[in-house]
Amino acid sequence: MSKQIWKPGNMLYPLPAVMVSAAGKDGEANIITVAWTGTICSDPAMLYISVRPERYSYHMIRETGEFVVNLTTEKLARAADWCGVRSGRDVDKWKEMRLSKGKAEELAYAPVIKESPVNIECRVTEVKELGTHHMFMAEVAAVQADDRYMDKNGKFELNTTGLLAYSHGEYLALGRKVGRFGWSVKKKV
Repeated sequence: MSKQIWKPGNMLYPLPAVMVSAAGKDGEANIITVAWTGTICSDPAMLYISVRPERYSYHMIRETGEFVVNLTTEKLARAADWCGVRSGRDVDKWKEMRLSKGKAEELAYAPVIKESPVNIECRVTEVKELGTHHMFMAEVAAVQADDRYMDKNGKFELNTTGLLAYSHGEYLALGRKVGRFGWSVKKKV
């Protein structure tokens, strides 16, 4: 098998496609689509997003120290893409995409996107200025999950929501099960 060598910076791996909602202290709210995100710690629960300083939502997050990661689904694919290519300086993304602002449980400024099956409320603990992007590391303050995806035993069935991933310019639907944690080493009976 031969492999090509790519320069660092070429995004060749799938990432979650999430819509981040933020608001300034003046009450103006915006949505930004982010692919640079992920879990960084489980206890305390922490994640990060990376945002370019010139993006409209950047100053809101920096000013208030909070944001919400709203997971995206196939139903939200158009809105996720549209919010990623339009600036909140020019348009009201909430209105144009017919998305509803909801009250966060633990945050003072940033709203949740009601149409998202999972809203992860975050408080910034540190900002790392890395180059083109600044990384906002944050503790998870609360998580809102849609009751429609709870099974009869109270387990949240995230895989049934039609989650999106972003890979090299394309949105992909997730959900086909190929294994389970530990299945590769499970003893056969």
